Order: sequence, then C-alpha cells, then structure tokens
Amino acid sequence: MLKHRGFPGRLPGTDFQFLIRRANKNGATKIIRRERYRDRAAADRRADAGFMAALWAQFGEETFERGNLDAGRLSWLFGREVVPATDPFDPCSYEALLRIDVKKAQAAFPEVFEDPEAFTWDDEEDDWE
Repeated sequence: MLKHRGFPGRLPGTDFQFLIRRANKNGATKIIRRERYRDRAAADRRADAGFMAALWAQFGEETFERGNLDAGRLSWLFGREVVPATDPFDPCSYEALLRIDVKKAQAAFPEVFEDPEAFTWDDEEDDWE
C-alpha cells in the first residue's frame, strides 16, 4: 500500500480522518458513492472541502493511486469530484488509480480553488520553536 507522504492525516482540530495507518489484512475497504444531502452538518461539509483541498494540493490534475487514503472520506467525493482513472476500476484495491474531475470539483467546492490558503495543514500547536 502506497503511503502518501506529506498528505494531512486529518482535518486540523477535528477527528475527520484523511489517511489510514496500515493496510487492512482482509483487503482494502470498497470505495462507494455516498450521497451528500443538503442537510449534512457544517462540520461534514468542511471535512469534504478540506479533503478536496488536500487532494488538489497534493495531486492537482494528475492521476493518483488510492494508497492509504481513507475509503470513507473518498466515498463522499467518489463518482463526482473524484473519478476512476482507469477502466476497469477495482474499488477494493489500494493500487486503484483515481483523478480529480476539476470542473465538478470547482463547482462543488469553489472555496478550495478561489482561496487555496483557506486550508492550512501546519499544526501550529506542535510548533516547539
């Protein structure tokens, strides 16, 4: 399983996980398309936007391997802003290739593309200097 170095582990100040620490011994969790309803909590919407910002900062328009990206968090974007990069696509593989559908991502998360500085990943509380 590819580990994405430099990718934030979670949304700062929350328990919304972006990465997993180790591969599941029973295989990768299946990525599914989860419906995002209008009445979702603001914190959930912020986690989606933060995850999209992290994906965009790390990969941009390039194809990327699923690796240790959290399947649950990916599932909130899958099939819309994050799409399979290969056909056939195996949603149960850590090696599955994905890409960002930029037009859909810009429409769904304009704040990520208008103000990239809105999402900072440096945890200032851990600064000991």
